[in-house]
Amino acid sequence: MSYNTFGREFRFTTWGESHGPALGATVDGVPPGVPLDEAFIQQFLDRRRPGTSKFTTQRREADQVRILSGVFEGKTTGTPIQLMIENTDQRSKDYGDIASSFRPGHADITYHLKYGIRDYRGGGRSSARETAARVAAGGVALAALNHLVPKLRIVSYMVQMGQMHLDRANFDSSAIADNPFFLPDAGAVDAWADYLDGIRKDQNSVGAAVEVLIEGCPPGLGAPVYAKLDTDLAAAMMSINAVKGVEIGEGMGAAALTGTENADEIRMGNDGPIFNSNHAGGILGGISTGQPILVRFSVKPTSSITTPRKTINQHGEDIDLITKGRHDPCVGIRAVPVAEAMAACVILDQFLMDRAQTGGVRGKIG
Repeated sequence: MSYNTFGREFRFTTWGESHGPALGATVDGVPPGVPLDEAFIQQFLDRRRPGTSKFTTQRREADQVRILSGVFEGKTTGTPIQLMIENTDQRSKDYGDIASSFRPGHADITYHLKYGIRDYRGGGRSSARETAARVAAGGVALAALNHLVPKLRIVSYMVQMGQMHLDRANFDSSAIADNPFFLPDAGAVDAWADYLDGIRKDQNSVGAAVEVLIEGCPPGLGAPVYAKLDTDLAAAMMSINAVKGVEIGEGMGAAALTGTENADEIRMGNDGPIFNSNHAGGILGGISTGQPILVRFSVKPTSSITTPRKTINQHGEDIDLITKGRHDPCVGIRAVPVAEAMAACVILDQFLMDRAQTGGVRGKIG
């Protein structure tokens, strides 16, 4: 596989497998002089790591990150930053039964069809374990954004889990960090927990929807025609394991609107244009408007479940398969910090691209 690198000016390449000795990322394009240490990156990995509640896989990984290069005396040097995270709790024997079988809904069969060989231990490279490396790279991106765009804020949260939906009237961003679902409604946590408990005890899994809110993004990021900001954000979210759909702003809902309803009307304010609404999700023509950027995506149910499913093996035989091992009943939960990391990587990449192309020059109004 030769497509493991993401980004243009800010780039990272992830490496490693679910049950290998380690995984990590090589990060390039970070400007020199950005304050960075392992503790800063670790706070983001701690939010993603497995085993933090009964609602995620019980694989116990500390996910301790090591910075091997690119940082000197607490600041980036402008050279490649090598990040490494050791795997310490692999149980490869759990996957013996699927060594020659294909889990329905999983990448097992497509990896086999494409490469003729696959690492069946935890899914190898197709495992969501790979996202730990992305979160580490995202931590580097956030450190750079704190340095370059200090007013920027990125937060993500769950808005749906199966039949459970966020009540927007109760939205409270301060609740996100205080519950295992990254749910911005403290009053709904118990109901969500009971719901997922039932799914888990039924040996099943369930899908989810996650939203990413980016505030304080300067106008002018993104470029026509093939480097649009929404194009890059959509690609970033679609690259996350199990994601099957992405929306920007009104998204698919725009299909039901008229032009008068959808157009975000503009008035002149004391400090520049003011938009009366934000159906566009903060992006017009692929370029940021300065409004909050809103991205949503859907995550399919985890395909590794202990309920028997019909499938085939490499011999072409029909079989019923039970997947053993430790798996997330709702993979959307741990997709939340991954989404923040990917959003940070896109915004930093676009910021550096804009700085290289325009030097930060902006058109004047008024």
